[in-house]
Amino acid sequence: QTRSLLGVFEEDAAAISNYINQLFQAMHRIYDAQNELSAATHLTSKLLKEYEKQRFPLGGDDEVMTSTLQQFAKVIDELSSCHAVLSTQLADAMMFPITQFKERDLKEILTLKEVFQIASNDHDAAITRYSRLSKRRENEKIKAEVTEDVYTSRKKQHQTMMHYFCALNTLQYKKKISLLEPLLGYMQAQISFFKMGSENLTEQLEEFLTNIGTSVQNVRREMDCEVENMQQTIEDLEVASDPLYLPDPDPTKFPAHRNLTRKAGYLNARNKTGLVSSSWERQFYFTQGGNLMSQARGDVAGGLVMDIDNCSVMAVDCEDRRYCFQITSFDGKKSSILQAESKKDYEEWICTINNISKQIYLSENPEEIAARVNQSALEAVTPSPSFQQRHESMRPAVQSRPPAARTSSTGSLGSDSAALSALSLDSLVAPDTPIQFDIISPVSEDLPGQAKSSGQSGRRTNPFGESGGSKPETEDSILHQLFIVRFLGSMEVKSDESPDVVYETMRQILAARAIHNVFRMTESHLLVTCDCLKLIDPQTQVTRLRFPLPNVVLYATHQENKRLFGFVLRTSGGRVESRQTSICYIFESNNEGEKICDSVGLAKQIAFHAELDRKASEKQKEIDRVKEKQQKELNKQKQIEKDLEEQSRLIAASSRSNQSSAEGQFVVLSSSQSEDSDLGEDGKKKRESE
Repeated sequence: QTRSLLGVFEEDAAAISNYINQLFQAMHRIYDAQNELSAATHLTSKLLKEYEKQRFPLGGDDEVMTSTLQQFAKVIDELSSCHAVLSTQLADAMMFPITQFKERDLKEILTLKEVFQIASNDHDAAITRYSRLSKRRENEKIKAEVTEDVYTSRKKQHQTMMHYFCALNTLQYKKKISLLEPLLGYMQAQISFFKMGSENLTEQLEEFLTNIGTSVQNVRREMDCEVENMQQTIEDLEVASDPLYLPDPDPTKFPAHRNLTRKAGYLNARNKTGLVSSSWERQFYFTQGGNLMSQARGDVAGGLVMDIDNCSVMAVDCEDRRYCFQITSFDGKKSSILQAESKKDYEEWICTINNISKQIYLSENPEEIAARVNQSALEAVTPSPSFQQRHESMRPAVQSRPPAARTSSTGSLGSDSAALSALSLDSLVAPDTPIQFDIISPVSEDLPGQAKSSGQSGRRTNPFGESGGSKPETEDSILHQLFIVRFLGSMEVKSDESPDVVYETMRQILAARAIHNVFRMTESHLLVTCDCLKLIDPQTQVTRLRFPLPNVVLYATHQENKRLFGFVLRTSGGRVESRQTSICYIFESNNEGEKICDSVGLAKQIAFHAELDRKASEKQKEIDRVKEKQQKELNKQKQIEKDLEEQSRLIAASSRSNQSSAEGQFVVLSSSQSEDSDLGEDGKKKRESE
């Protein structure tokens, strides 16, 4: 019944969200487009008129609300001729309340719904693990851990459920406020900044808005009173329900009722999947008259399991599970093996089925008649000895060790293991390390180990490597994989050598979120490339955080919940400036934790091979440069030798030319002197003048 009612409330919340989104878009048109104010106002009026046609499961007969919105629609139609508004007044009086309701209240409902589903799944997993506790190999430490896990998950589920129900109830009041306040602010802005020609219309509007404002205040006071009452009820229920969170309560404090003729609760049913194999399925079982019914989660009604009139029921040992019993029909053709959660439920189910099988429920005083057959029910509750017990009973008696020595040995073993566990946890995570639940950007302000390039923070990033003018830094990367993740938290760790660091960080962050009721998670796009990991805002495409891939030294997924994954980033500096620090980041994905880790591993392999290729290329270039230098030196030496030979040839040729020219000058001089002696005085003067 609770889950069916919850489905109605969730359907109503979805209808409210759908309607509010439409109304928000209409009002946003009023705010953004001044030239289209008349059309946007007409659309708003139209939506208000269609309110009575909306099918709200919880608010379909609200005639006062419908008539009020109809009056608003009429007034807005009369004001549709106005074409301009002051954007500041509209932003403060109209857009802010409905935006707050849409972005804060409706998203809070969705977040609480997801957290409730997660808590419910964790509770189912804890119950399944608790149901698998061995009866033959009883381990008190494992039993205590499993019991504590069931207690924590059940308490978390109950607390989350109550807060979720409180938010759903409050949503009915916030729906009215979110519809009336924006309209009230819109009309006040219209009256304040536009002069209406009709004084009568103004007086009517003022009187109408005054009444609406009074109604809104009354609804708010009623909501505050209801919220206060629900909070007090939650506190009272938490105190009263604390003992009920245990899966197997103390039978002395909660004795079994053996005179019941009706019973309902969750049971594990065994289903055979083969000749020797079987599986267990948890379903809700209840008795209806002389029939045993079961109903799976999400079904509208239950289905018949077995007719338990004149049936037989007995406790059995089945596959090393506790609290099992078998129901066999009156003709023996059909039987079913079921497992209860606790010893109390186990005894009550057997007694109830025994009472129904004897058709006690048909009598006028079924409880008095059931008390008479209580003794037979108690005999059916006592299980028969198992094979191991029968086998041990046939062994000869062996002298046992003193119980004191065994107790001391067990105590020392527990203390040693606890000390080792505490020591190992302290070596992984610092005890005084704060936890960061939100993303702080840019990352270079908080992480000194990450280099901040010009234009890195606050720059829009295209995750697919496409850009208009500038070339992105990851364009040359051959790997581009995008994942949707939600940031859970980060904290500094002491070690980065074992995946246990990531597991312990996940445990502490999830525990801190549960303790402090931190439900909000920042959704981002994780871009994996061969150079780095980027967290990108899905709406603005702005890079929130950038993690260099060489600094990511460890990454792992949760051992059971594969949606959780984390990685350790090694940076320089931190709380102690003289050493390197390691910070572990934890995220939640949509069933893609292993894929993300595989993608990061592939990116590191590609980067490693690229680095090897780069080093080999640089080495080859260095060898080529050395060879080229040697070749240049050799060519230079040859050129020098060639120049020396050419110079020696030129010197020899020059010396021969000088010798021949000297001999020619001597012959010419001798001939000229002989000619001068023959010419006489006049000839000499002419010779000289020439």
